[in-house]
Amino acid sequence: MSLRQIELFLPKASADKVEGLLENQSVEAIWQSPISEEKTLVKIILSSQQAEEAIDTLSSHFSSLEDFRIILLPVSAYLPHSSESESSEEEDKNPLPEVELDPQGSRLNRQELQQQIDRDLELNIQHIVMLLISAIIAAIGLLRNDSTIIIGAMVIAPLLGPNMGLSLATTLGDMSLAKKALQIGAFGISLALALSLLIGFFIPINLDITEIALRTRVRWSDVLLALASGIAGALSFTSGTISGLVGVMVSVALLPPLVTFGLLLGSGRWEAAVGAMLLFFTNLVCLNLAGVLTFSVQDIRPGEWWLASKAQKATNAAYFLWFGLLFVVITSIVFWRRTHWV
Repeated sequence: MSLRQIELFLPKASADKVEGLLENQSVEAIWQSPISEEKTLVKIILSSQQAEEAIDTLSSHFSSLEDFRIILLPVSAYLPHSSESESSEEEDKNPLPEVELDPQGSRLNRQELQQQIDRDLELNIQHIVMLLISAIIAAIGLLRNDSTIIIGAMVIAPLLGPNMGLSLATTLGDMSLAKKALQIGAFGISLALALSLLIGFFIPINLDITEIALRTRVRWSDVLLALASGIAGALSFTSGTISGLVGVMVSVALLPPLVTFGLLLGSGRWEAAVGAMLLFFTNLVCLNLAGVLTFSVQDIRPGEWWLASKAQKATNAAYFLWFGLLFVVITSIVFWRRTHWV
């Protein structure tokens, strides 16, 4: 069981109320450390699954107080283990470990997810340089028909954060976060597209290149691939074990078709460019739809009831938007395949 430590800064008169507010939760330990004559630091050790509810409870009671602060810290180790003898007896009776089926209990708490996505959604010079480099490497891989080089571009492409940020913002009803994710995502797409357009303008594109031809048509397996990549990205994000390989899967669904679209458009290959554009938009819609679905199943929502109602409306609107766009894209794909066999 992973643990979290909550550090709560309160006036001395309010600190004694904390234990009563958390009486319905399985708190491992709680103690107070005086900071001054008027302020007290309350430290609480509890499971990561219960940290989210505890923070919501404490915030609702104390957020109006002056200098109220909460710090959430991961606990690497905690000794002695609580109920150590009971757990050993249970292990003797049940040698096989129990499987955790609660989707909410298998994820980071909401506060940690929000802090993590804030770190990922920072538009700085490093982010811009990585986007440019990944687009250049992807273009070289496509032109040289080398899948190894294309995979290398996917490793460094910073595309996971904006898509997960938009999906998380939707489920939380956080419009400011959604706006930030949209701006950074749109900037990244525009930058990669502009660079690939420039490359395609100066370098003739051969449609006989296999890696380019593969990305000028959309197959039904591409839809499943994008959905699976979105689910994997969301799960790795909420579990706190973001892997470079998962980021590669998300980037594979987005960057190669986007760069292919730019190269073909820059070279004046209009019909083939439309096929690459359809593949890109299909993957983009499926990734975000999968992210919203995964976060909803994991019951990620605001703690306050009025914000939860707003978030539910935003989630329903997102479902309507993404399913609607998916229907439009699939209809376009069917029409395009019947009129232009690319």
